[in-house]
Parts: sequence; structure tokens; C-alpha cells
Amino acid sequence: MTTAKKLLRALPAEHRDRLMELAREVSFAQDTRIFEEHGRADRFWIIRSGAVTLDLSLPGPRVATVETLGTGDLLGWSWMFPPYEWGFGAEALSPVRAYEFDGAEARNLCESDPALGFALVRAVAEILGHRLRQARTRLLDLYVPHGSGRL
Repeated sequence: MTTAKKLLRALPAEHRDRLMELAREVSFAQDTRIFEEHGRADRFWIIRSGAVTLDLSLPGPRVATVETLGTGDLLGWSWMFPPYEWGFGAEALSPVRAYEFDGAEARNLCESDPALGFALVRAVAEILGHRLRQARTRLLDLYVPHGSGRL
């Protein structure tokens, strides 16, 4: 797992401590749907243990797993940007323990402390870039014939 995926490691200690004041511990049983694509994005999680798959609906009844997240990974970024709607779905691949954060509280914290807000937005943007590259690679693997020369 790349360092860019680890939100807490990316934040300076003082910002990390302030963010963690908003955390509450939660757990999800294996096979629990944590959120659905296009649903209301009002929170996010940092995974403490276990694994979560991110998935994307494809034409027809198919769903493609675009990434598997694990310990230390950020789950959910759509709480940060209007229209606050999930871009992917998420399901617990195994039992999961996580820190949960209310999106509105986190946005308020960012507005009240611009340095923390900038650090958080920058860290989430790096994670988002990584996730988009992963999703693109996965979709190309699914839909582009090997050897076609298409990228």
C-alpha cells in the first residue's frame, strides 16, 4: 500500500490530533454494505483493521471492484465536495474496525482552521488521484482487449 493512501500519516501531528478529536470507533461485519454509489455522503472512515472493497456499477447488473482498502486507509472522500454523493459503493470484505468522522463536523473544522483544512484537502486529493488511477486501470483491464493498442 502506498503512503499516499494513508490519511493520518499525511497530516502533521497537530492537525491529526485535532481531526482525531472528531473520531468515534465503529465496526462493520463481513459483507456489510457500508455505502452505495450515488447515496448521501455525510461521513468518512479511517480503517483500523479489516478490508473494504470499493466498487462501481457497470452497465447491466454487473459491479466491478476497483480497489481493496485496508488498515490505515481512508474510506470515503465524497463528504468533502458538493453534491456530497458517493462516487463508488463500499462493502466490508472482512470484519472491519474503523474510526468514523462526521463530514459536516470535519468541514467545519477545516473552515475554522485553514491550515488544517489545506493539509486535509491536499492529503485527500492525493488519495483521490491514486483511487482514480486504480479505477482507470481496473476498467481498462475489464474493457480493453489486450494488445489492442488502446490506452
